[in-house]
Amino acid sequence: MHNPEKPRIGLVGSQGAYGRWLRRFFEDQMGLRVAGRDPHGDVSMTERALVESVDVLIFCAPIRQTPSVIRHYVEQAAGAERGQLWLDITSTKAAPVAAMLTSQAEVVGLHPMSAAPKSATLRGRAMVVCEARLDKWRPWLERFLAATEADCVRADADRHDRVMALVQGMVHATHMAQAAVLRELAPTVGDVDGIRPFSSVGYELDMAVIRRILASNPAIYQDIQFENPYVATMLERLAAHIDGLRDLVRQGDDAARERMRETLLTQSRAYVGEQAVAEGSYAFERLGYLLADLREPRYISVFLPLDRPGSLRALLSVFEQRAINLDSIHSSRSAEGELLFRIGVSRDGDGSVLRDAMQAIEAEGIGRIVEAASADV
Repeated sequence: MHNPEKPRIGLVGSQGAYGRWLRRFFEDQMGLRVAGRDPHGDVSMTERALVESVDVLIFCAPIRQTPSVIRHYVEQAAGAERGQLWLDITSTKAAPVAAMLTSQAEVVGLHPMSAAPKSATLRGRAMVVCEARLDKWRPWLERFLAATEADCVRADADRHDRVMALVQGMVHATHMAQAAVLRELAPTVGDVDGIRPFSSVGYELDMAVIRRILASNPAIYQDIQFENPYVATMLERLAAHIDGLRDLVRQGDDAARERMRETLLTQSRAYVGEQAVAEGSYAFERLGYLLADLREPRYISVFLPLDRPGSLRALLSVFEQRAINLDSIHSSRSAEGELLFRIGVSRDGDGSVLRDAMQAIEAEGIGRIVEAASADV
């Protein structure tokens, strides 16, 4: 009998980024036993043995391969999955969910809207939940979703894929196209590094997305375009509007200018709504201030090893005692997942006093200086 109170978890694709994160999550956050199999590494268990040893089976395979991997497991399980819960973590939902529904398990499709995080939970990130066949596993699923701390949004698989054609497909397509245009035209004006001193907030934000895409696994972005059946229609509309703008710019007269304003700005503003436009404009300004803070040349980054009330106050008191004026303070995570505080320091402060503060932070056990940038530090 399967145990919905303390189930055994199986991961297919256990050595991928999300497979590794899920293993840590289930073991550390929920205290559950986890078994895994990955055709690119861990194959100590057969597919049938994995199915027979677990209560909940989660597919973390590459997007393109997920439906066929699921169908293979259905064949190998041959009914042994009856009474289990099957989940998948994939950027498309219709095909994986349909494949899981050919099994005798209960079925839910999941899509965390971010790469595998460095943090222990998905707090602050959205996760789409596509319930397809769910009965006795519902209470456990709700406990699991609550434990992830994700902002869960419910949708059927078809709606998910339609939305992702816009949220992922359109955003990735425009930025990949921008990267290709930069590759072709930037060399004539000093390359990307030569352009950066001229950057606007909008350009900096777009470049951050472009660099993130280029730094990630190309197969993910390829599959998001090719495996979602609604992306082609979106690309047709996107291309039509770009082509239309090009034709209007070539036309160049007042009529063309008015046509551009009406079709690409006025009509879209009315559709989005005045309140949403105002909120978005304010959010853009806030991001602009954040980027300005991050460009400031005088800062230190500090890791606080003691995660407890008062740790930040102890850190800030070091600067207060030395009359060091702080321009900004922001929290972020390192590549290893450590929570860091990036502290911008006034440009006209005394470098020797700042060095003394940094030494005190470490000597008093308040934190560890991870990085320091200044002309005199």
